Amino acid sequence: MTPLEFFRRRMIIAALCGMAALMLLSSQCAQPREGEDVITTPDEITFWHFRSEPKQREALKSIVAQFEAENKCKVNLVDLTWGEGKSKLFAAFNSGAEPDVVELGSDWVAQFSSGGVLKNLSQNKITLDKFAEFTHAAAKYKDSVYALPWNVDTRVMFYNKALLRKAGFAKPPTNGTELLRASEAIQALGDAQQSANASTNNRIYGFGANGSDEHRLHKKILPFFWSAGGDVLNDSGRAVINSKENVQGLTLYLALARAGFIETQRQLDNMFVRGNLGFWISGAWLLDKIAKENPALEFGVMPIPAVGKQSVSIAGGNYVAVTYKSKNSILAKRFALFITDGKQALELLKQFQDAGIPADKRYMNDDYVRSMPHRDVFLEQLATARVLPIHPHWLDIERVIEDAVVEALYGIRSPEQALDKAQWLITDIVTRP
Repeated sequence: MTPLEFFRRRMIIAALCGMAALMLLSSQCAQPREGEDVITTPDEITFWHFRSEPKQREALKSIVAQFEAENKCKVNLVDLTWGEGKSKLFAAFNSGAEPDVVELGSDWVAQFSSGGVLKNLSQNKITLDKFAEFTHAAAKYKDSVYALPWNVDTRVMFYNKALLRKAGFAKPPTNGTELLRASEAIQALGDAQQSANASTNNRIYGFGANGSDEHRLHKKILPFFWSAGGDVLNDSGRAVINSKENVQGLTLYLALARAGFIETQRQLDNMFVRGNLGFWISGAWLLDKIAKENPALEFGVMPIPAVGKQSVSIAGGNYVAVTYKSKNSILAKRFALFITDGKQALELLKQFQDAGIPADKRYMNDDYVRSMPHRDVFLEQLATARVLPIHPHWLDIERVIEDAVVEALYGIRSPEQALDKAQWLITDIVTRP
């Protein structure tokens, strides 16, 4: 099978699987009617969440314990992972075994709310007034609130100061052209290193480029599209991914990949911590990883250098929703309001710094947040960051974007051809009935 046939086959299989999952989800919850609140288990609810690392889990448990004491109830915590969480949620909703409260990524809310499996919180006069404005769109479906923003964050550019200095640069790059030049210079150091000792396991690379990495690659390429002036969907919801601006952004990403190393996010995080990468786009979790594993690393963080006039990154976040069939929707709603309150979100951040900045605008610029190392850069980047397009079929669109980038990365298609194909596929997705 040729590489092109492999990717075509992968696209067809992925599309069929996605359609089947959504059809099954819709068949279970089609045309839901909002009834009265249900109380079949008055003192107990279940919360499915993604804070599955030991330190995260313990921090969450301590906060949940406060709610349990105040409400004389039990909150059962169930861990999910971002790699398998979506499929487990589909299975739970389709089998009627869903939790009372669930944590969702910002790009998942529209899909689940449109499937009729989440409570319409607007019917209980729950609003988004206390949350930052840019978090509102992802929390809504057809102008009603279906989830509450919990915490937000963004991606920034990490850079190795020692490698940059060794390559002859006195300061970090400020735009895409300078970023490519600096990455190429660091890559040349790695090439010379390899020539001197071909067996070295510690060679250096200019830029870390995500390759095939589901649910992650799109977060690396969209800042290049956006800062070049491009987009995925226009204001009317029509696909515009094959614009000249997006071609420019993808072309730069490919050039950076050639001046670097292509791998998964996890592996590239590890490489940066070891000091093997000059530049790498990552999140706040990397700060904690560096502090634990290589505190002597000489590094800096900065906004992602712009392809065009302005640096733009992803504004992501985590949301909390109450499920439609919750066995105790009154207590579940009370818990959702409690856990997303800025006081609790800030306490979570104090216990582990990759928890995300509170989405509650009263706490977003708290003195503690600003006092954290490098967090000023994250707040600066967040000011120009963008949320992902809000669409019920976003996860299908995301898959198309990521496959297009992979095809271009490995030379199966040119940037223009890859984005033309993505334009055709996304147009088909957004015109579904």
